[in-house]
Amino acid sequence: MILKYTYKIIFIVTVFIVTMFFSCNNNYQKVQQMGISENEPIGVAEHINLKYTDSGRVTANLLSAKMLDYSNRDFPYNEFTEGVTLYLFDRENKKNTVVSDYAISYDKTNLIDLQGNVKIITHTNDTLFAEQLYYDNKKEWIYTNLPVRFRQGNDMIYGNGFDSNKNFTNAEVLEVTGVITLEE
Repeated sequence: MILKYTYKIIFIVTVFIVTMFFSCNNNYQKVQQMGISENEPIGVAEHINLKYTDSGRVTANLLSAKMLDYSNRDFPYNEFTEGVTLYLFDRENKKNTVVSDYAISYDKTNLIDLQGNVKIITHTNDTLFAEQLYYDNKKEWIYTNLPVRFRQGNDMIYGNGFDSNKNFTNAEVLEVTGVITLEE
C-alpha cells in the first residue's frame, strides 16, 4: 500500500514538473512590452527641431512643440499633436513654408500627413490653403485630393486637389474654378 502511494506521489510530482517546464515561454519581446500600453507612445519630445540634409545642405526643417513617438508599433509613426511648421529649401536656398495644426510622420513610407488649417507659403508669397496635404519626403512631393484655395497675387483659385514638387516649380491645382487674371 505504501509503495502504491509513493508511486502516485512521484507520478503527480513528475507530471507537475513536466507541465511547468512546457508551459514556460522565453519570449523576450513580450517581457519588454510588459508595462507598456499599446495605446501609449514609447516617448514624448518637446520643442522639436528636426533637419533633413542632402550632401551637407539642409533640404527641410521640421519644427513642432510636441512629438509623440510610436516607434514601438508594427507600423511606426510620430504624431505631432500641437501642430508643425515645415521649411523646405531649394538648391538656391529659397524657403517655402508649410504650417498645419496636426501632423503624422510615417517612418516606413516617408510620408508626412498634414491636417487642419494647412497653409503653404512659397518664397514668392503665393499661398495654398487646404484641410489636408501629404508630403512625400523621399520623392519631395506635396499633394492632396481634397478642396484647396490658392492665392497667387490678386487671384484666388479654387480646386479639388493639388500636386507639386517641393519647390513649387510645377505646382498644379486640380479641377480649377475661380477668378484668374489674364494679360492680353
